[in-house]
Amino acid sequence: MAIRILDGGMGRELLRIGAPFQQPEWSALALIQAPEFVRTAHDSFVRAGADFITTNSYAVVPFHIGDERFKADGLRLAALAGQLARQAADAGGQAVQVAGSLPPVFGSYRPDLFDAAAAAPLLNTLVEGLAPYVDVWLGETLSSTAEAKAAHAALNGDPRPLWLSFTLDDTADVEAILRGDAAPSLRSGESIETAFAVAASLGAKAFLFNCSQAEIMEAAVRRARAAQAAAQADIALGVYANTFVPERQRGPANSGLSALREDLQPEGYAAFARRWAEAGASIIGGCCGIGPEHIALLSQAVRAEFH
Repeated sequence: MAIRILDGGMGRELLRIGAPFQQPEWSALALIQAPEFVRTAHDSFVRAGADFITTNSYAVVPFHIGDERFKADGLRLAALAGQLARQAADAGGQAVQVAGSLPPVFGSYRPDLFDAAAAAPLLNTLVEGLAPYVDVWLGETLSSTAEAKAAHAALNGDPRPLWLSFTLDDTADVEAILRGDAAPSLRSGESIETAFAVAASLGAKAFLFNCSQAEIMEAAVRRARAAQAAAQADIALGVYANTFVPERQRGPANSGLSALREDLQPEGYAAFARRWAEAGASIIGGCCGIGPEHIALLSQAVRAEFH
């Protein structure tokens, strides 16, 4: 099973390299004020060996940049995010592809705030801006199947592959999940099996989990693999976890920087990645807190072990 490598977390990498960075704009601030930092971050992940780099469009939504700025400049910023990723991929001298990020438009981890009618024009703007530059579409950090359906609808039949990546409820009893006494679920409470069935019905080519604790991912992949086998579905599985310190209840989305774990340095993260690959994941990368050094180890060591 060949492993395809995603990039890491754009926001924390921008912060690390000294880009303009603050709440509520998050990773969009560099796109607005100093886009050269975005290109630098992309270049770092390409050099690290990523097969896919993700457009810096996650925070190009009113939740982060405000309604007025989005109305006035959202389309241009989405296009700029696509252009910067495309330039970095093409300059890489290898077959690097661009994943167009379609985020949860009303805030991460908030399925309760989702409104399909209000989401449609926001996602349509992102799709229009990104479309000239991407190879695959990535609906990511999705907390519910409703968010996945909205991303699919916004593509309006675009023939490029759709990848759907869901975030898991890691405020639940993770120890019980690790023991097998409980099942991982989406943050909406929906099951892995339900999410997989919806992804399959939407024609998704990849079914992933992201922006959740590394520990919970293996159990989720195993359940997804069982669903994949039962449906005889040709859908790749993938993982890109975050490095957030576990919290029972997180504060409001976009309220501040979450603390990062010290035990998920590259070697520690790679150890988890090996377990995800053994469980059936063939697309592996990183989310918040995962930098080029992590991706380099995944690309060199983990990829070599699974082929």
